[in-house]
Amino acid sequence: MQELFQLFYKTSGVFTDSRNVLTNGLFIALKGNNFNGNLYAEETIKAGAKYAIVDDPTYADNKSVYYVEDTLLFLQKLANYHRKKLNIPVIGITGSNGKTTTKELIFEVLSSHFNVLATKGNLNNHIGVPLTLLSINSSHQIAIIEMGANKPHDIAELCDITEPTHGMITNIGAAHLEGFGNFEGVLKTKLELFQSISKQNGFIIINADDEVLMDNLPTKIEHGFYSVREKSELQGEINYLNPYLNFHWWDNTMVKHEVQTNLFGAYNLYNFLVAIRFGQLFNIPFQKINASLENYVPSNNRSQITDTSKNKILVDCYNANPSSMQSAITSFIQTDAKQKILVLGDMLELGDVSSEKHQEILDYLNNLEAVYFTVGSLFFSLTNNRAKNKFIQVDELVNYIDLNPITNHFILLKGSRGIALEKLIPHL
Repeated sequence: MQELFQLFYKTSGVFTDSRNVLTNGLFIALKGNNFNGNLYAEETIKAGAKYAIVDDPTYADNKSVYYVEDTLLFLQKLANYHRKKLNIPVIGITGSNGKTTTKELIFEVLSSHFNVLATKGNLNNHIGVPLTLLSINSSHQIAIIEMGANKPHDIAELCDITEPTHGMITNIGAAHLEGFGNFEGVLKTKLELFQSISKQNGFIIINADDEVLMDNLPTKIEHGFYSVREKSELQGEINYLNPYLNFHWWDNTMVKHEVQTNLFGAYNLYNFLVAIRFGQLFNIPFQKINASLENYVPSNNRSQITDTSKNKILVDCYNANPSSMQSAITSFIQTDAKQKILVLGDMLELGDVSSEKHQEILDYLNNLEAVYFTVGSLFFSLTNNRAKNKFIQVDELVNYIDLNPITNHFILLKGSRGIALEKLIPHL
C-alpha cells in the first residue's frame, strides 16, 4: 500500500467529489448508500486528475486508476502516513458545543504569528479529518483539527489517524445521544482525545470551571487551565453585552486586558479564553492575541447578529443541544433590548431523552415568561408548550410572518441545522 501512498506526493492533492475535479489531483472513489465513486474514476482522469483509487477492480487499469480493497480505509491510512511525516504541533479539538467557534478563534490567534492550517467548515468526521490532514504542506507550522463524534469510539478512530500533540475538549453535554445511548457514552468517547494526546506526551488545555472535565483530568499529561470562576493561570470576566461580548482577561502578571468582540453570548467567553491560552502556550504577544480576537467575525449561522430593515436577528441555528440551547436563551434574555422574541427549533438526535430535554427547555422558557415561537414536531407535541405560536415546519412560520409582520424586535433563531430556521431571515 505504501507504493500507492507515493502517488499522493506526485499530485496536487486529494479529492473525493468527482463533480469538482482537482487538476493533477488524486481522486479517491468513496461510496455510500446513494453514491458510488468508482463509476466516475475514469471520468476524473479525462477531466484532468492524475490518478484515481478505486475499490472495484473492474475500474482499475494499474496505469492511472489503481485498485485497493477499501478506499475509505486507504484515505485514512494515507492521511496517517502523511501525518507521521509532519514534525509540527497538531491540535485536536472536540466537545459537545462550540467546537467550530473555538477552532476558528484559536486559528485567528495562532495565525497572527504562524502559518496555520485548520479544518475548513465542519469537515470533522472520518472523511473530513483525513482530507484536512492531507492538505497540510511543508509551509505549515501548526495544524488545528476539529473532531466530531456521534457514536462510541469515533474520537479514538480520528485520533488514530491524526495523532494530536495538543488538544482541548470544549465541554461534555447531551449531544447526539441517539448514537451514544447516554451521557456516559458521550463522556467516554470525548475523553479519548486526552488518552491519545497522553500517548504523544502532549499538552492539553482545560476549563477549570468544568467539573466533569476536572473530575476526569488525566494525571500523566502536561496541562494548562483557564477559568471564569476559579483562581487560575488565565482568568476572564465579562464587562458587558452590547449585544456583543466585551470582556477582560488577566494571567499571573495580573495585568488586565480588555477585548471588544464581534460575538454574542456570555457562553462564548470560554471560547475566547481557550484561544488566549493557546496563544500564550505558543508565546504569542498579548497585543497580537487581543487584536486577533477583536478582528474575528463569525460566519455560518453561529452567533451572528444580522440587521435587517425590520429587526435585529441573532442567528445561531447551525446546531443545537440542551446545554447550548439554554445558554443561548439565557444570554439572549439578559440583553437590554426592549422587545425580544425567541424562535426555537427542535434539538435533533437526542434519542430516548428527546421529549424530556425539550420539556426542560419549555419549562425554563415559561419560568422566564419569554415570548417565543417553536418549530418542529418535538416541541409541537408537548402539552406544556406555551409558545405564542407553534409550528411543525419552518415554512408554516414563514407564512405566518408574511401575514403577521414582526418589526422592531431583537430575535433569536436557535435550533438544529435540520430545522432550517435560516429560511426565516428574509422574512424578518
